Amino acid sequence: MKIGLIRCQQTEDMCPATTDFKIISEKKCAFEGIDEDIQIIGINSCGGCPGKKAVTRAKEMVKRGADTIVLASCITRGNPIGFTCPHANTIIKAIKDNLKEIKIIEYTH
Repeated sequence: MKIGLIRCQQTEDMCPATTDFKIISEKKCAFEGIDEDIQIIGINSCGGCPGKKAVTRAKEMVKRGADTIVLASCITRGNPIGFTCPHANTIIKAIKDNLKEIKIIEYTH
């Protein structure tokens, strides 16, 4: 599995994505049960509210080899600030609508 990770721009200054990387490498939480090797192709932010750059950035990661787009838990679960992105569902739908052949994982941990 080759993943492109999209995270919340609002949390970049307080979260270096270390928990995401650890969860992915240890195949825990959203990655539990994945038998194949996981390679991170790239990591990028949504581009800031309302997340309009998420699709473009997901497409670019697919061009560079990603077969799965993963939304970090800062978007869909509000980690670490306790505030879920109010645009999360719109971002997910837009990525699914534009990248139909790609698997989407909606959280990391």
